[in-house]
Amino acid sequence: MLKHVTLLVCLAGPAVAQECPPAPDRSGELAFLFNRANAARSPIEARPIADAMWSIWADAPDDRAQALLDDGRELIGEGELDDATEMFDALVDYCPDYAEGYNQRAFAAYLQGEFAAALVDLNAALERQPLHVAALSGKALTLIGLGRGVEGQRVLRQALKLNPWLSERALLREMPEDTF
Repeated sequence: MLKHVTLLVCLAGPAVAQECPPAPDRSGELAFLFNRANAARSPIEARPIADAMWSIWADAPDDRAQALLDDGRELIGEGELDDATEMFDALVDYCPDYAEGYNQRAFAAYLQGEFAAALVDLNAALERQPLHVAALSGKALTLIGLGRGVEGQRVLRQALKLNPWLSERALLREMPEDTF
């Protein structure tokens, strides 16, 4: 944990004046991957495609943003959710147009049962990256957690149109036609 605090202190130092560069537009690569995911015949075949999507979303605009993202994700893995949230706060402050900062902060909030906060960040991520499948599936889970099941099912269906092999598909329920 000390290395994370040290990294945060270093990154919050004199480099604060530095601006985050815009993330490159990788929508063409994502469209290709969505097509491949829809053509996949099994979850095993779809797994590397989903991994390739994640590599795009988790490719931060610069080294500073990448360090914040990677450290925050590591902290989530260690169960240090408050420290992870601090990393993602710093990432969002530094790169306010980078969707993954919001998505990861939402994940940390979701894991803490803070569904309302997670939903705000998921919406922010989707404003920046409307086809972010993980943010869509996270939003579906969050809406379900908030007791908004019909809305959650709608969002889950959006995510499954992009990648029908998401594990969250197990939560799909039949809905009356008039709810869509």
